[in-house]
Amino acid sequence: MHYYRYENAEVSCCYKYLLFSYNIIFWLAGAAFIAIGFWAWSEKGVLLDLTQVTRSHGFDPVWLVLVVGGVTFILGFAGCVGALRENICLLKFFTVVIGFIFLLELTAAVLAFVFKDPLKKWINDFFLTNVKAYRDDIDLQNLIDSLQRLNQCCGAKNPNDWDENMYFNCTPENLSRERCGVPFSCCITGPRKDSVVNTQCGYDTRAPPANWSSQIFTKGCIVALEEWLPRNIYIVAGVFIGISLLQMVGIYLARTLIGDIEKVNFRY
Repeated sequence: MHYYRYENAEVSCCYKYLLFSYNIIFWLAGAAFIAIGFWAWSEKGVLLDLTQVTRSHGFDPVWLVLVVGGVTFILGFAGCVGALRENICLLKFFTVVIGFIFLLELTAAVLAFVFKDPLKKWINDFFLTNVKAYRDDIDLQNLIDSLQRLNQCCGAKNPNDWDENMYFNCTPENLSRERCGVPFSCCITGPRKDSVVNTQCGYDTRAPPANWSSQIFTKGCIVALEEWLPRNIYIVAGVFIGISLLQMVGIYLARTLIGDIEKVNFRY
């Protein structure tokens, strides 16, 4: 009777637990994103009245948090369980989805570079759509305010874009106190930043005779974005490369672990 000794008959613990550690972070992060998303919806009463989801005319940032959290959670789960249980199906699912996301990112980057003008028009229309819904969603409102304050801009192209909003337009039919105004995030603040924000500083700023330059930002946010991107191109490229490297590391670890499992299964 002959006895055969199999070398390396076990899956590499190094790759196995590296992949598990890699994915547990994303699994927990995904769970946190989902929890934050549902908490935000509960604060707005969406969970008590789900029809609010379909009635919203603007972009709800919670959707982005939930989608990112859901994808991250599923991938983290597949990677963790696939590594611990040495499940080839889950590991292949993890690899394929990560690879697909990488290709989507690459395609989006190329299309954004090639089709600059259509992209600019789409961003402009998207911003105006959300200007109309500014008062409809508190999260959207905070997002627009943060964007305008950080970039010192107002509206998509100029402050008159706020005529698209029913509360800020200058039509005679508008009886709102905010008529012919802009949100407080458009206001130019002094050198000393007060702890108390004057939320009424934008009232009547566009009413004739209007002196915009001394009261509010006159630059549109699309122009501000066009100016910001060239100044920070290395940061944007660094973030993209960093995310891509993380994805490549995940694919490499999963493919190596799959190879080890298949070798062990073949020998037995």
